[in-house]
Amino acid sequence: MSTQIRSSFGSSITLRERIVDAIRTSIIKGDMRPGERVSEPALAERFGISRTPIREALRQLGSEGFLTVIPRRGARVSTITEKDVVEFYDVRALLEGYAARLATPRISATELDQMLACNEEMEKYHHAGDLQGNLRVHRAFHEIINKASGNEQLRSMISILGNKFQRFSIHIALSGKNQEAFAQHRDIVQAMRIRDADAAEALVRANALLGKGLMIKEVNAES
Repeated sequence: MSTQIRSSFGSSITLRERIVDAIRTSIIKGDMRPGERVSEPALAERFGISRTPIREALRQLGSEGFLTVIPRRGARVSTITEKDVVEFYDVRALLEGYAARLATPRISATELDQMLACNEEMEKYHHAGDLQGNLRVHRAFHEIINKASGNEQLRSMISILGNKFQRFSIHIALSGKNQEAFAQHRDIVQAMRIRDADAAEALVRANALLGKGLMIKEVNAES
């Protein structure tokens, strides 16, 4: 199998993603606890492959905030503290709120309709229990705003932050407590449609801070 990985870039990506999904799911379900060591040899044996794709998967999970990877010492499941949650969502609220302010006078009617379509899809995925679909269209909703801001540096910063703390979004989606976010999303679209930048910024910030409150409850419940 390792020969196939080296000879086919596509196969390597598919395998890495399978490993990432398996570890991510174990962490989310609580099968792997915060602080627990992740063994490269054990994973290599489990999947019947060399350590190279294992290391690639661990690096990706480290970038998403699921693991803490220490050079030459291996990886452990990251702990989530209330301080982590507060700092992440406070920064996210500021950045995404500012992006909404910039986007409001620039965004097109077509993009606003796309945002509403994303929100409707998100509700369907939520009720169907489709976590990946829910998260995908949620990212698409906010990405429309970030792109419409016209500030590529801001858009990049928001993307990096979101990728690093993907674990938070997954926890909230799994908790089933994001129903209020759908109503907020509709209000955001309406504020942008009437070109009210103050309201759009405030609503996007409130949307991020809703996530903050939900995530703090999750962290405290786990601890």
